[in-house]
Amino acid sequence: MPGLPSVTVVGTLTADVELRYTSSGVAVASFTIAANDRKYDQASKSWKDGDATFLRCTLWRQAAENAAESLIRGTRVIATGALKQRSFETREGEKRTVLELDVDELGPSVKWATVKVQKADREGGTSPKASSEASQDDPWGSDAPPF
Repeated sequence: MPGLPSVTVVGTLTADVELRYTSSGVAVASFTIAANDRKYDQASKSWKDGDATFLRCTLWRQAAENAAESLIRGTRVIATGALKQRSFETREGEKRTVLELDVDELGPSVKWATVKVQKADREGGTSPKASSEASQDDPWGSDAPPF
């Protein structure tokens, strides 16, 4: 999408990923990422958290289903996507403007955690090959890359 700024956000999921489907059956996931600035205070010799930024995010199709199955509240994530501004009016007639992230890529951060990757098959769910005993050591199995 030319013209829309692409950003990367690192933060924590504030709740479990919410999965729903459009009337035409397309999966859409909604979630909020909380990101804050953390700095070391020399005077107190301790870390201080800055103000948190809460960014509402949307993820579509198979990635939405994968995120809902894989990520839970408190997971530290890395999200990349298009930053969008949306204006609306509340029931009380107040005008509001929010920034939202239309996510292209989403994954867990491995800075303070470990993850096991399990390849999803093209129809959704996990690949039978990835679920077998032999492929648990290599979650990508022996399938050739899609490129």
